[in-house]
Amino acid sequence: MDVIVERPAALDVHKEQVTACVRVPGPDGTRAQEVAAFSTTVRGLLTLRDWLAAHGVTQVAMEATGVYWKPVWAVLEDDFELVLVNARHVKQVPGRKTDVSDAAWLCQLLEAGLLRASFVPPKPIRALRSFTRYRKAQIAERQREANRLHKALEDTGIKLDCVASDILGVSGRAMLDALVAGTTDPELLAELARGRLRTKIPALREALEGRFDQLHAVLIGAILAHLDFLDEQIERLSEAIEEQLGPFAPAVELLRSIPGVDTRTAQTIIAEIGTDMRIFPSDRQLASWAGQCPGNDQSAGKRRSGRTRKGSKWLDQALKEAATAAIRTRDSYLQAQYQRLRPRIGHGRALGAVKHTILCACWHMLSTGELYRDLGGDYFRRRDPERQTRRLVAQLEALGHTVSLQEAA
Repeated sequence: MDVIVERPAALDVHKEQVTACVRVPGPDGTRAQEVAAFSTTVRGLLTLRDWLAAHGVTQVAMEATGVYWKPVWAVLEDDFELVLVNARHVKQVPGRKTDVSDAAWLCQLLEAGLLRASFVPPKPIRALRSFTRYRKAQIAERQREANRLHKALEDTGIKLDCVASDILGVSGRAMLDALVAGTTDPELLAELARGRLRTKIPALREALEGRFDQLHAVLIGAILAHLDFLDEQIERLSEAIEEQLGPFAPAVELLRSIPGVDTRTAQTIIAEIGTDMRIFPSDRQLASWAGQCPGNDQSAGKRRSGRTRKGSKWLDQALKEAATAAIRTRDSYLQAQYQRLRPRIGHGRALGAVKHTILCACWHMLSTGELYRDLGGDYFRRRDPERQTRRLVAQLEALGHTVSLQEAA
């Protein structure tokens, strides 16, 4: 194979050890190979960096093995051109499975220019991504804790959630705190209602009758304390995200102009794909990387499964939330797109098409800096009025009517 990278290096990364292979020019036009092992401690990684620099290495490749590659990347990224590759794309030669052979094979592929690099965002985006992902995990944990609260209340026989729409609102929380403190009189508890809930005081008195004992007080008190802790953590993470987002605030405002995309969703999208769209040559390549487009699997003239590839689950969740909100936005293109596709391909695929549209819009907006321009809910009718006319005529004829069309003056 032709030599594309003259001085490549490859790393086989594990939890405790990194096996490194370097290929450099040898005597009489040959290629010399050298292999060494290093510890994954900071001192060991600094020794690895110096060893690579001593060999004049220009590019370093490593597989994305769990999270073990991250500390290695952090030490080397300022001194070398790093290439992170998907392990599925560089399968080992059968019968040669050792750390040394893995590193040597990966180094030969890099030398021949046969490796395709995975997307690794720059440091500020990686820091933002850590915050947004952990905040999302805490929000999900808070929802699970709220569900535990509902189950615990069911065990007491108290039906507060049948009267109050939000038992963790101001009124509901005051009643729960009073129950934990030892107040079980329905009359006193119902008087804690605030605002519009006071019109339901008779129903509250009946719903708050139950068998709330000391066991329930301890359990529900612990759940409420955990909810308070999670609320505090989510608020702290949101403040840290706002601080980290300083240079990217204009990009967040751009994305918020898309129907269904709120501030948190825009922050998550920025954290997952970054703001430099030169990484993705086109919106289609971004959608493919994110797993938001159908797969392409054809052989012998037959089309097989079009299953969508796996992408970032955090980005997928953010796009799903945005798409779910967008299809409820009246007189919008995204709602019209969903309503047009759902009867033919079902809810899931139609929602997937809306997610794809939102992601492509993000690519164009981040590339050009332009705000979102909605095409309107009547876009498909305006795009092809003759097709719309034929469809409506066919529906009337299917109902037994004879249709005669006459153009308006």
